[in-house]
Amino acid sequence: MDESETVEIPQIKESLKDDNNPYAYLDRNDFTSEKYKIEIRGLPKHYGMGEFKKFLNEKLNLDTCKVKPPKKNNSWLYASFRNEESRSKAISTINGISWKNHKLTAQVAKPAPDPFIKRKLEQGDSNNKRSKVDEEDKALSPSERVRNSTVPLWNIPYTEQLELKQKEMRGTLLKMGQQISKENKSLAKWIDLQQSVHHGLLCELQEIRSAELIKGYRNKCEFTIGKNIEGTETIIGFRISSYAAGSTAVGPIQDLCHIPQRMKSAIMICEEFIKKSKYDVFNPVDHRGYWKQVTARTTRCDHLMLIIGMNPQCLSVDELNEIKGEIRDYFENGKGLEARVTSLYFQTISLRSAGGQDGGTIDHLSGRECIQEILLDMTFRVSPEAFFQVNTMAAEILYKTAIELANPNSDIALLDVCCGTGTIGLCFSKFCGEVLGLEMVSNAIKNARENAIKNDVTNCEFFVGKAEDILHTVIQRTSKSSIIAVVDPPRAGLHKTALLALRRAKKLKKLIYIACDPKAAIRNLVDLARPTSKQYVGEPLVPIKAVPVDMFPYTKHCELIICLERISVVQEHNKELIVSNDR
Repeated sequence: MDESETVEIPQIKESLKDDNNPYAYLDRNDFTSEKYKIEIRGLPKHYGMGEFKKFLNEKLNLDTCKVKPPKKNNSWLYASFRNEESRSKAISTINGISWKNHKLTAQVAKPAPDPFIKRKLEQGDSNNKRSKVDEEDKALSPSERVRNSTVPLWNIPYTEQLELKQKEMRGTLLKMGQQISKENKSLAKWIDLQQSVHHGLLCELQEIRSAELIKGYRNKCEFTIGKNIEGTETIIGFRISSYAAGSTAVGPIQDLCHIPQRMKSAIMICEEFIKKSKYDVFNPVDHRGYWKQVTARTTRCDHLMLIIGMNPQCLSVDELNEIKGEIRDYFENGKGLEARVTSLYFQTISLRSAGGQDGGTIDHLSGRECIQEILLDMTFRVSPEAFFQVNTMAAEILYKTAIELANPNSDIALLDVCCGTGTIGLCFSKFCGEVLGLEMVSNAIKNARENAIKNDVTNCEFFVGKAEDILHTVIQRTSKSSIIAVVDPPRAGLHKTALLALRRAKKLKKLIYIACDPKAAIRNLVDLARPTSKQYVGEPLVPIKAVPVDMFPYTKHCELIICLERISVVQEHNKELIVSNDR
């Protein structure tokens, strides 16, 4: 692109031109939690983050946008606000107040330096250890660096990858068992018995399962639009390193084994359009520029969805409409025809405002509004924002395993928590009496209901709301005598309120927990197994079987399905086994 064609953003302040100022970002108009941050000291050694947030926002009526301790069980933390007025109010309110018999103090906190600029300055220091690591990275080509960061196991035989992941899942279960043993002493005898049977583990660990297709398996990728490592060429791909590591360069995707060729070809065709555009790519350092990302989705039906995203900056409605028209024309009549796009969207991705809100829209440009995917002989609509497992063939293994562990029948009601577009619940529907799905994203519930109609499923109901808010009400709707819950939460895990509601549900005898981050799931699993108390009402739910499923070949990620049952049911089953063995 010629420099004369680059569109300048008038609202960017002059101070941002200082490439060596790690605090220049504070002068931008977009919101950052670092602008209005305070430091709160005097906290007790042990406290719940949730209850402290409640104390700040509900008891003291302070409008925090972020509360974060530097590390766990710290006696001080940071709290951020949306403007100076809110921050000043917080400091005057908190100073001298008592919480849990501890006197609190509050003061303005120094903002953190921009990690990119900070790392850039460190790279100039020859004595800095990071500089040596940076030099080693620079010796690799951009393609190699992208491959190492996205598919780090690319050069390891797949059988060895499975062995590594099996070993890691065993280590995770070992840690989980140790924590449950520590938190619930009443389970000591049962835990000893389990560990003697399962080689030191709390439950049976089956062999890892995987799909036959191990390359080109990803059906969704979010690609970054940026510059190559020299900053001379526009490219659509993945970052070669993180922002905090001092790089915003983007590397190519051609050598990545987990992306299907159909998707790679479409991205290269889209890249040609971006290169010819008069608008520059977005720069994450100074927030100038426009083109940001492309999301691509493919399906077994040979459908392709492209969502092309840009930061609109100060562009007028007419200018944005002109851009949409150019994109539409390119893919309908130009070079873009070769991509065979089934569904085309344009997305605006605005940065956070001073009010702390993210802006943006998704506009349908041409083709179908949704693409279709086939999973376990059922057809699913996939909309731009819908969650769908990124590895369809492995998702079939995942869901078959969940059904196998649940072992439902017509007298069972399945509770599908965090149901998304209803894929798990609908796949379960033919094996149980009824399905009740919960999801906080209303569009996802709309898709779930449409998917039920499309597949002639009549025993499913889907409800909009946060699981922690509506779970108790939904549970009361079932007429079945017994409930099995399937939980497939995000990486952060299940909200504690939702977890407590599951513990409380007397009809709930079995729970299938699908952990996309098994280590992070330990906290939920320990809470489910805690002894009965005023807070943890209902019998503990303990793990009895675990099955790893490799959803992400050539990466270090692995999903783990854990089957939990009420402790009384498990102990009764153990007694039967002991009697049977004695005979």
